[in-house]
Amino acid sequence: MKTYSAKPKEIEQRWYLVDAEGQTLGRLATRIADTLRGKRKAVYTPHIDTGDFVVVVNAEKIAVTGKKREEKIYYRHSGYPGGLRERTFAEEIERRPTEVLRKAVKGMLPRNRLARRQLTKLKVYAGPAHPHEAQNPSPLPE
Repeated sequence: MKTYSAKPKEIEQRWYLVDAEGQTLGRLATRIADTLRGKRKAVYTPHIDTGDFVVVVNAEKIAVTGKKREEKIYYRHSGYPGGLRERTFAEEIERRPTEVLRKAVKGMLPRNRLARRQLTKLKVYAGPAHPHEAQNPSPLPE
């Protein structure tokens, strides 16, 4: 019996819709990262992109537990000396709510070219509207 290896042409990519309102950041990011990689499919192959597309709405209403709203800090660096900038979760969700979830999912993916391509299949929107109605996304299974 030979081990099955998925071929790129054989893979059926679906679209899933997730409403982030009231959901915990880390738990949701884990489900999304597994879906982007294709780990929820029987045909999962580590070196082939077997994942699906994920559309997330209401990213501005995502929840965190404990004191993370005030104590969790997001860092970014401009590349220049003294260019380190930091914001708390509350400030980041106020200014760029889509980046909070995108960074959480990115941290759960491997650091390689395949994962960078898989991250482009994540579409995050702050409000309830999204331009992907034509793809007819279905709810993400638990």
